[in-house]
Amino acid sequence: MVARNICLITQNKPVMAKNKPYGDNARKGAVKNRSQVFNPKTGLYVKRDSDSGKFMDVKTSGGKFKGVTDKSK
Repeated sequence: MVARNICLITQNKPVMAKNKPYGDNARKGAVKNRSQVFNPKTGLYVKRDSDSGKFMDVKTSGGKFKGVTDKSK
């Protein structure tokens, strides 16, 4: 039995995997109309709505929210 390297070959070049399918609800870039701010008293990040200015959520597990713009700087 001969082991074969399984790879698609087009014009003698291997073809790499693509980040598809499109339209699979995967976000690229930051979430719109939201930002996060570091609260120095609690040491946690707070997510806020940029339109209304209201605070939405606190990240209790530590670290930053994924995909939300950081306004702490």
